[in-house]
Parts: sequence; structure tokens; C-alpha cells
Amino acid sequence: MKKTLVLGATDNPSRFAYKAIHRLQQHGHEVVPVGIRKGEVGGQPIITDKSQKVEGIDTVTLYVGPQNQPTWYDYIISLQPKRIIFNPGTENRELEQMAEDAGIETMHHCTLVMLASSTY
Repeated sequence: MKKTLVLGATDNPSRFAYKAIHRLQQHGHEVVPVGIRKGEVGGQPIITDKSQKVEGIDTVTLYVGPQNQPTWYDYIISLQPKRIIFNPGTENRELEQMAEDAGIETMHHCTLVMLASSTY
């Protein structure tokens, strides 16, 4: 199973990040919810402090638009995940290049579709 950090986590059930967290858990993946507002999702508190480092992240899946990503660049790269999934609407060539330069695989895909099709 892949330890996954969901960036853009929210306790709002209508948001895709919320749905992804629950679906990842249903598939047995350990989830680390990270966002800008405190709350709880999937039985876990949403981490809002960028100084809180998380070890062993396999995948970062993005639910933050490109205009709001620059403040997260250093945090994401510092996690040294194996891959970053740019979900629809989160595509960002600048972050993608930074990740590739750091040896991190990037992909444009939908986490929910990947889980549904067993390609996660």
C-alpha cells in the first residue's frame, strides 16, 4: 500500500479531496491529509503546519490549483515522494519541472479514476 499525502484536504464532503481520502482508505492506503484549514477527515486531523514533516510518503496527490501551489513547493519537494499526481485542474509545469529535477515522478491523472481502475 502507498502512503499518500493529499494536499488540499478538506472536511467538505462535496470536494474531490475529501472523496479521494475516503476512497484511498477504502483501498487500504495510509492517508496524510494536509490543507489550509483545520478540521478532520477520514478520522484524522488535517495538517496545516508546513513545518510538520511526514516521513515515508510514496505519493502526493494534488487538489490545490496551480495559483495556490507556490507556497507549497518547498514542502512538497522536501517530502521526497516517489511521485506526484496532478489531478485535473492542478497541472503546473513549474512544479512538475522542480519535481523532475529532484528525481520525483510526475503524472497527470485522476486519483479517483486510478483507484477505480486498479491502476493506483
